[in-house]
Amino acid sequence: MSFPAVERQLIVFDFDWSLADQDSDRWVFEVLAPKLRKKMKELKKEVQWTDLVAQSLKELHDLGATREEIEDTLRIMPFVSASACSFLIARRGKSKGLENLFDEIITNPAEWDPSGLLKLRRRIDPSGPQHDCKVGCSPNMCKGDELDAFLQRHGPEFDRIVYVGDGSNDFCPVLRLRKQDVVFCRRYRGLHDLIRPYEEEGRLHCQVQYWTGAWEAEALLDQL
Repeated sequence: MSFPAVERQLIVFDFDWSLADQDSDRWVFEVLAPKLRKKMKELKKEVQWTDLVAQSLKELHDLGATREEIEDTLRIMPFVSASACSFLIARRGKSKGLENLFDEIITNPAEWDPSGLLKLRRRIDPSGPQHDCKVGCSPNMCKGDELDAFLQRHGPEFDRIVYVGDGSNDFCPVLRLRKQDVVFCRRYRGLHDLIRPYEEEGRLHCQVQYWTGAWEAEALLDQL
């Protein structure tokens, strides 16, 4: 299918498994420290994910991993065409020449300290006010609230919003899309499982297009 032309369009990408064809958090550890990756898998039900990644980055640093090694690991990560941290997205985007294609990158902040440790923290500080999302967003960020805030910052209203996502934490912003908007949903992942009942029961306002491989996502984007 093809989509009608519009004057003002917003395309929103999730990063892991949507823009990137991998989970950037896990990828670094799978390449540089498989034992740490295994430990993360064992702890993920006990420790909030962003905190667990931050903790594991500290352990990776203690093992002697360098900034250069982390950057090189990200350069070889597969790409499709984003919750990772700001450094991972910026570094991976720069290596692919994408750093100037995005108006904003909304993610968990991270920076290098003088010792070479990549310090990651939640976008929403756990010691401060928390979001009140009832859909199921992670404590570090409500993507629905972030989308609403972006739209307020970048008015006037967009004629069409295209949301490219895959995970269960993409469900909240998808529920806020309008009938003229469309979600490009990756099959067989968390978002797919949540969307299907809503779509079948007519409870989803936006249009839905499904994709599995990178070529399918690119074909859909080419039709915009």
